[in-house]
Amino acid sequence: MKHPISLLLLGTALLAGCATSPTGPLSTAAVAPYSETVALEGSLSVNYVKEGKRESLSGKFTWQQQGPRTDVTLSSPLGQQIAAITVTPQQATYREGNEPPRSAPDIDTLSARTLGWPLPVSGLRDWLQGYATAAGGQRFAASPAHSNVTTADGWQLQFDAWQDGDIGKSSAPPKPRRIIARRGPGGDIEEIEIRIAIRPAASAS
Repeated sequence: MKHPISLLLLGTALLAGCATSPTGPLSTAAVAPYSETVALEGSLSVNYVKEGKRESLSGKFTWQQQGPRTDVTLSSPLGQQIAAITVTPQQATYREGNEPPRSAPDIDTLSARTLGWPLPVSGLRDWLQGYATAAGGQRFAASPAHSNVTTADGWQLQFDAWQDGDIGKSSAPPKPRRIIARRGPGGDIEEIEIRIAIRPAASAS
Protein backbone atom coordinates (compact mmCIF):
# COMPACT_ATOMS: atom_id res chain seq x y z
CA MET A 1 0.00 0.00 0.00
CA LYS A 2 1.24 3.45 -0.83
CA HIS A 3 2.45 5.78 1.91
CA PRO A 4 -0.19 8.40 2.85
CA ILE A 5 2.09 11.17 1.60
CA SER A 6 2.18 9.52 -1.83
CA LEU A 7 -1.60 9.32 -1.87
CA LEU A 8 -1.93 12.96 -0.92
CA LEU A 9 0.50 13.85 -3.69
CA LEU A 10 -1.76 12.09 -6.19
CA GLY A 11 -4.78 13.90 -4.81
CA THR A 12 -3.02 17.23 -4.82
CA ALA A 13 -2.08 16.70 -8.46
CA LEU A 14 -5.78 16.54 -9.18
CA LEU A 15 -7.06 19.23 -6.87
CA ALA A 16 -4.53 21.93 -6.02
CA GLY A 17 -5.50 25.40 -7.14
CA CYS A 18 -8.97 24.48 -8.35
CA ALA A 19 -10.13 27.17 -10.77
CA THR A 20 -13.52 28.76 -11.28
CA SER A 21 -15.57 28.63 -14.45
CA PRO A 22 -13.88 29.99 -17.59
CA THR A 23 -14.40 33.71 -18.16
CA GLY A 24 -13.16 36.18 -20.73
CA PRO A 25 -12.41 35.59 -24.42
CA LEU A 26 -11.92 32.02 -25.61
CA SER A 27 -9.97 30.59 -28.51
CA THR A 28 -12.08 29.37 -31.42
CA ALA A 29 -11.62 25.68 -30.53
CA ALA A 30 -14.88 23.75 -30.20
CA VAL A 31 -14.36 21.98 -26.88
CA ALA A 32 -17.54 20.97 -25.06
CA PRO A 33 -19.02 23.80 -22.93
CA TYR A 34 -17.70 24.09 -19.39
CA SER A 35 -19.95 22.50 -16.77
CA GLU A 36 -20.16 23.09 -13.01
CA THR A 37 -21.51 19.54 -12.55
CA VAL A 38 -19.01 16.86 -13.54
CA ALA A 39 -18.65 13.14 -12.85
CA LEU A 40 -15.42 11.55 -14.10
CA GLU A 41 -13.14 8.65 -13.31
CA GLY A 42 -9.80 7.51 -14.62
CA SER A 43 -6.16 6.92 -13.81
CA LEU A 44 -3.33 9.21 -12.81
CA SER A 45 0.45 8.92 -12.85
CA VAL A 46 2.96 11.43 -11.49
CA ASN A 47 6.66 11.34 -12.35
CA TYR A 48 8.94 13.87 -10.71
CA VAL A 49 12.55 14.56 -9.76
CA LYS A 50 13.32 15.79 -6.25
CA GLU A 51 16.86 16.23 -4.91
CA GLY A 52 18.20 14.42 -7.95
CA LYS A 53 16.05 11.35 -7.37
CA ARG A 54 13.34 10.32 -9.80
CA GLU A 55 10.08 9.16 -8.24
CA SER A 56 6.82 7.85 -9.71
CA LEU A 57 3.31 7.34 -8.34
CA SER A 58 0.16 5.94 -9.92
CA GLY A 59 -3.42 5.20 -9.02
CA LYS A 60 -7.07 5.50 -9.98
CA PHE A 61 -9.52 8.25 -9.12
CA THR A 62 -13.15 9.29 -9.23
CA TRP A 63 -14.07 12.98 -9.51
CA GLN A 64 -17.44 14.45 -8.48
CA GLN A 65 -17.80 18.20 -9.02
CA GLN A 66 -20.93 20.06 -7.97
CA GLY A 67 -20.62 23.82 -8.14
CA PRO A 68 -17.65 24.95 -6.01
CA ARG A 69 -17.38 21.58 -4.19
CA THR A 70 -15.16 18.78 -5.47
CA ASP A 71 -14.96 15.23 -4.07
CA VAL A 72 -12.18 12.89 -5.16
CA THR A 73 -11.59 9.29 -4.16
CA LEU A 74 -8.17 7.71 -4.67
CA SER A 75 -7.64 4.00 -5.27
CA SER A 76 -4.73 1.67 -5.80
CA PRO A 77 -3.89 0.58 -9.37
CA LEU A 78 -5.94 -2.56 -8.62
CA GLY A 79 -8.98 -0.50 -7.64
CA GLN A 80 -8.91 -0.70 -3.82
CA GLN A 81 -10.24 2.59 -2.41
CA ILE A 82 -7.65 4.11 -0.10
CA ALA A 83 -8.38 7.78 0.48
CA ALA A 84 -10.82 10.61 -0.16
CA ILE A 85 -10.37 14.37 -0.54
CA THR A 86 -13.06 17.03 -0.32
CA VAL A 87 -12.43 20.62 -1.39
CA THR A 88 -14.84 23.50 -0.78
CA PRO A 89 -14.22 27.26 -0.83
CA GLN A 90 -13.78 27.07 2.96
CA GLN A 91 -11.37 24.13 3.37
CA ALA A 92 -9.74 20.99 2.02
CA THR A 93 -10.02 17.69 3.93
CA TYR A 94 -8.06 14.47 3.42
CA ARG A 95 -9.38 11.17 4.82
CA GLU A 96 -7.65 7.79 4.79
CA GLY A 97 -9.10 4.67 6.37
CA ASN A 98 -9.61 5.01 10.12
CA GLU A 99 -7.02 7.78 10.47
CA PRO A 100 -8.18 11.19 11.75
CA PRO A 101 -9.00 13.53 8.86
CA ARG A 102 -6.49 16.24 7.96
CA SER A 103 -7.84 19.67 7.08
CA ALA A 104 -6.52 23.03 5.91
CA PRO A 105 -7.99 26.21 4.42
CA ASP A 106 -7.09 24.98 0.91
CA ILE A 107 -5.45 22.04 -0.85
CA ASP A 108 -2.13 23.87 -1.34
CA THR A 109 -1.83 24.46 2.41
CA LEU A 110 -2.85 20.88 3.14
CA SER A 111 -0.19 19.48 0.82
CA ALA A 112 2.47 21.84 2.19
CA ARG A 113 1.75 20.74 5.77
CA THR A 114 1.76 17.04 4.90
CA LEU A 115 4.46 16.86 2.24
CA GLY A 116 6.63 19.69 3.54
CA TRP A 117 6.33 21.46 0.18
CA PRO A 118 3.41 22.56 -2.00
CA LEU A 119 2.58 21.16 -5.42
CA PRO A 120 1.06 24.20 -7.15
CA VAL A 121 -0.97 22.55 -9.87
CA SER A 122 -3.40 25.26 -10.99
CA GLY A 123 -6.73 24.81 -12.68
CA LEU A 124 -7.49 21.07 -12.78
CA ARG A 125 -11.19 21.87 -12.77
CA ASP A 126 -10.51 23.59 -16.09
CA TRP A 127 -8.02 21.07 -17.49
CA LEU A 128 -10.29 18.05 -17.11
CA GLN A 129 -12.84 19.78 -19.34
CA GLY A 130 -10.35 20.99 -21.95
CA TYR A 131 -9.86 24.56 -20.72
CA ALA A 132 -6.87 26.48 -19.37
CA THR A 133 -5.64 30.01 -18.73
CA ALA A 134 -2.87 30.63 -21.24
CA ALA A 135 0.18 32.81 -20.75
CA GLY A 136 -0.98 36.40 -20.86
CA GLY A 137 -4.29 35.52 -19.21
CA GLN A 138 -6.28 34.51 -22.29
CA ARG A 139 -8.75 31.66 -21.82
CA PHE A 140 -7.80 28.62 -23.94
CA ALA A 141 -10.27 26.00 -25.13
CA ALA A 142 -8.63 22.87 -26.51
CA SER A 143 -9.68 20.74 -29.48
CA PRO A 144 -8.09 17.90 -31.48
CA ALA A 145 -6.70 20.58 -33.83
CA HIS A 146 -5.50 22.91 -31.03
CA SER A 147 -4.26 20.63 -28.28
CA ASN A 148 -1.20 22.33 -26.75
CA VAL A 149 -0.88 25.36 -24.50
CA THR A 150 1.49 26.83 -21.91
CA THR A 151 -0.50 28.07 -18.94
CA ALA A 152 -0.09 31.38 -17.15
CA ASP A 153 1.67 29.59 -14.29
CA GLY A 154 4.12 27.73 -16.51
CA TRP A 155 2.55 24.30 -17.13
CA GLN A 156 2.93 22.82 -20.62
CA LEU A 157 -0.36 21.08 -21.36
CA GLN A 158 -0.96 18.56 -24.11
CA PHE A 159 -4.50 17.31 -24.65
CA ASP A 160 -3.18 14.07 -26.07
CA ALA A 161 -6.36 12.11 -26.86
CA TRP A 162 -10.10 12.67 -27.06
CA GLN A 163 -13.18 10.70 -26.05
CA ASP A 164 -14.27 8.11 -28.62
CA GLY A 165 -17.00 9.40 -30.88
CA ASP A 166 -16.32 13.07 -30.23
CA ILE A 167 -14.13 13.80 -33.23
CA GLY A 168 -16.00 14.71 -36.40
CA LYS A 169 -19.45 14.87 -34.76
CA SER A 170 -20.81 18.40 -34.73
CA SER A 171 -23.54 17.29 -32.29
CA ALA A 172 -20.96 16.02 -29.80
CA PRO A 173 -18.28 18.59 -28.94
CA PRO A 174 -14.93 16.98 -28.05
CA LYS A 175 -13.98 16.11 -24.48
CA PRO A 176 -10.44 15.24 -23.31
CA ARG A 177 -9.55 11.59 -22.79
CA ARG A 178 -5.86 11.97 -21.93
CA ILE A 179 -3.92 15.00 -20.63
CA ILE A 180 -0.16 15.34 -20.20
CA ALA A 181 1.08 18.21 -18.02
CA ARG A 182 4.78 19.05 -17.65
CA ARG A 183 6.65 21.69 -15.72
CA GLY A 184 10.26 22.56 -14.94
CA PRO A 185 11.87 23.54 -11.62
CA GLY A 186 9.68 24.86 -8.83
CA GLY A 187 10.41 24.71 -5.10
CA ASP A 188 12.07 21.39 -4.27
CA ILE A 189 10.81 19.80 -7.49
CA GLU A 190 13.28 19.81 -10.39
CA GLU A 191 10.79 18.57 -12.95
CA ILE A 192 7.37 16.94 -12.96
CA GLU A 193 5.09 15.20 -15.46
CA ILE A 194 1.47 14.31 -14.75
CA ARG A 195 -0.51 11.99 -17.03
CA ILE A 196 -4.27 11.84 -16.57
CA ALA A 197 -6.53 9.38 -18.40
CA ILE A 198 -10.24 10.30 -18.21
CA ARG A 199 -13.56 8.64 -18.87
CA PRO A 200 -17.12 9.47 -17.79
CA ALA A 201 -18.03 7.98 -14.43
CA ALA A 202 -20.13 4.80 -14.72
CA SER A 203 -22.99 6.46 -12.83
CA ALA A 204 -22.99 9.33 -15.35
CA SER A 205 -23.07 7.22 -18.49
